[in-house]
Amino acid sequence: MSHADDHAGTRRDFLYYATAAAGVVVGGAAVWPLVNQMNPSADVQALASIDVDVSGLEPGTQLTVKWLGKPVFIRRRTPEEIADARGVDVSDLPDPNAQNANLEAGVPAVDENRALAAFEATGSEAVDGEWLVMIGVCTHLGCVPLGDAGDFGGWFCPCHGSHYDTAGRVRRGPAPTNLPVPLAEFTNVSTIRLG
Repeated sequence: MSHADDHAGTRRDFLYYATAAAGVVVGGAAVWPLVNQMNPSADVQALASIDVDVSGLEPGTQLTVKWLGKPVFIRRRTPEEIADARGVDVSDLPDPNAQNANLEAGVPAVDENRALAAFEATGSEAVDGEWLVMIGVCTHLGCVPLGDAGDFGGWFCPCHGSHYDTAGRVRRGPAPTNLPVPLAEFTNVSTIRLG
């Protein structure tokens, strides 16, 4: 083998590598828009965290807000609703897990693990368990349940007959899990931050 043949092989190898590198760059440039379209849009990212004024919400009433494209139920429960929710044996529930993003996974679905802690302005909480915040999408097929309805005084999904109690826990019907509790906290006595 002569020195000229060795030099030609090196040039050929360089051309192969350069062509392959150019192909990878062009392929990546073609695929990137397809991958990037799966990212959340700017309007959804802007709503990643919202503040909701709940100062006008009276006990026994509910406010529905839209967050990340989904309805969120914010309910200020009455003492009777709280008592009903706390009187349920968790072992009787179809879904014994709290489904609360504010707590670690697998905690039991007792009412205390689903209700939002009130703002501690003076070092003590307001009515214990008064606030309930849940994503208002039925866990069966994604319908929006009706409030103050159903056999357990909470929510009822008329599409397929799922019944939720006053803590948003599924009690009867095809829904497999409780209504999920999103990340939420009081930032002051009248504002709840979602996200």
